[in-house]
Order: sequence, then C-alpha cells, then structure tokens
Amino acid sequence: MHGSKILTEADRLMTVCNSCRYCEGLCAVFPAMEMRRAFSDGDLNYLANLCHACGACYTDCQFSPPHEFNVNVPQTLAVARTESYAAYAWPRALSGLFARNGIAISMTAALSVAAFIFAIAAANDARTMQGVHTGPGAFYALMPHNVMAALFGAAFLYAIAALIMGMRAFWRDIGNPAAMTTDAVSLWQAIKDACTLRYLDGGGVGCFNEDDQPTDRRRVYHHFTFYGFLLCFAATSAATLYHYLLAREAPYPWWDLPVVLGTLGGIGLVIGPLGLLIAKSQRDPDLVDRASSGMDVAFILMLFLTSVTGLALLLLRDTAAMGPLLALHLGVVFALFITLPHGKFVHGLYRFAALVRYAMERRAMAKGAATE
Repeated sequence: MHGSKILTEADRLMTVCNSCRYCEGLCAVFPAMEMRRAFSDGDLNYLANLCHACGACYTDCQFSPPHEFNVNVPQTLAVARTESYAAYAWPRALSGLFARNGIAISMTAALSVAAFIFAIAAANDARTMQGVHTGPGAFYALMPHNVMAALFGAAFLYAIAALIMGMRAFWRDIGNPAAMTTDAVSLWQAIKDACTLRYLDGGGVGCFNEDDQPTDRRRVYHHFTFYGFLLCFAATSAATLYHYLLAREAPYPWWDLPVVLGTLGGIGLVIGPLGLLIAKSQRDPDLVDRASSGMDVAFILMLFLTSVTGLALLLLRDTAAMGPLLALHLGVVFALFITLPHGKFVHGLYRFAALVRYAMERRAMAKGAATE
C-alpha cells in the first residue's frame, strides 16, 4: 500500500517500465528504477524528483496512451513530484494553503509589505515618498536600515529554516542521508549534472514541449533563471559585505560589484522566467501536472517581478519614482522569501538530493561489478 493514489500509479508504471527497459538510455530515472524490484514511497518520490520532465519517454514509449497500459511517466511523476513538495514542506500546515492560492498569497504579501513601507515613510515624513534622494544612504530615507534588515532578515531566516527542514525530511525518506553529505565524488558529480541540466535533454535530442519536435529552449530558460538567481544572490551578499565590512551604504555606482552582479542577474531573471512561463503555457497537457498552477506559477512570477522592479529601481533611483519603486521591490522580495519553501523553488533542492543519491548508486554498482 502506498500513501497516495498517484504513488500507487507510479508503482504500476515503474513495474511496467522495469519489464520493458526501452527508455533506459534517456535519463537517470530508468537506470535508477532498474536497481529496484519493489518501490517504497520514498523510492517513488526519489524517482519523481530525479525526473527532469523532458517528455522523451512519453514520445518513445510503445505503451503510452491510447494503449491500454496507459503508461504516462512524465505526467505521473509530475503529479507525484508536486505532491512531494507538500508532503515534505515545513510547516506542513501551510503547504496546502500555498498550493491552492499561490499567486494570490504572493501578490497579497508583496502589496501588503509595500503598503507597510509606505506607512513607515509617511509616519516619518509624508514628503519622503515624493522626494528625490541620491547618494549613499538614499534608500534608508524611506525605511531605516535596521528596520529593513530586521524585516527581511526574519523572512530570509524563516525561508532557510523551512527549506532545511523540508530537505531533511526528503533526505530521510529517500534513504541514507548521512552518506549523501560525505561522499565527495558523488556530490561533485551531482553538482555537475545539476549545473548543466544534464538530464533535460531528452537523451540528447532535446526537450519535448507542444509537439514531437524536441528543442533545448526549456533548458536555456532554466539556465537563465538559475544563474540569474545566483548572480542576484551574489549581488546581495556583496552589498552586505560592503555595508558591514567597508561601511559603504547603498545605493552604489553602476560600475560597482553589487550593481554589476545584480544587473546581470536581473537580466537573467527577466529572460528565464518569462521564457519558462511561455513554455509552460505551450506544453502538451499530456506531459504535465494539469492541476499544478498555484505555487508553481507564483514562484516564476515572483522571480520575474523581483527582477523587473529591481531593474526599474536601478534606472529611476535618482528620480522621484525611487520611493514607490523601492517599496514595491522590497514587497516583492519579501513575498518571494516567505513563499520559497512552499513553491517550485524546492524542486531544485530535492532534485539535487536525488542526483546525489543516483550518483552514489551508480558508484556502488560500478564498485560491485569491479569486484566480481
């Protein structure tokens, strides 16, 4: 017995696929499947998060619909993957709420925090929001630095704590979490596979989207999003060091490191999320979880809005638009932080853990074969 209907269906499909093995060269899911004869809930969630949703197995499978076996691995694992986000989320009580109302909650949080910042500025000086503020410390005319650091530090710490708890639950369920942090070779292999999106290539031909003509565009959009996010995080980290170690206050000149990193990352977070949203709307419905729209779309939308408001703030920071734009940007960033543990962001963490386990299993199998 499995914990949900979709895991029962995933077990059935893996049993059929284990008998066929035609798709074993397409991605990591099928070789990992072949190492098992029975599937626990943890095994199935591991395989679901190892799947990169390229769609190649659906196109290549002789048993895919309308065959009576009804083998649809991409869609089944997509639904299982979505359910795993809620199953491992912490605090779990919030996961269903976010999944059903992701966009509404994200936008409400963003606008509420923006309004809160407006209220703080108005309480200090009603003219602050309409004034032109330039030079070091200009941003803090709207909100004192200590208040800003406390508010966003709390949201960031909540996100980190919730993500750690979710990862901990996932690692425990898929097995052997301690070894996953000490096997340096497997960790490095997983890092390479994750950074190159090795398994989002349909076995080498590309990802299947709206038809049977594979392309690499989803892979490209994922790269823009991933590396854009890393650059923006690096920009924030550099700005933090500037403030506390060098006593230099934002905003910084356009040629300074935090601005350069943030601008490049912001461009990536415009191209990537916009491309992913378009690609998502065009994908064949038979390849995706049709009911997954809450935090899935909300996360991509929040990344896009974070970038758009940040770039607008950079361009207009020396004008009277700086105050409203800063309030809106900070509101979107706050909403992004508090929704991270309950949205699509976790798929990157769970997929990386799955890649580590897969690398470990491959190494163990190679060692076993070498000793025979």
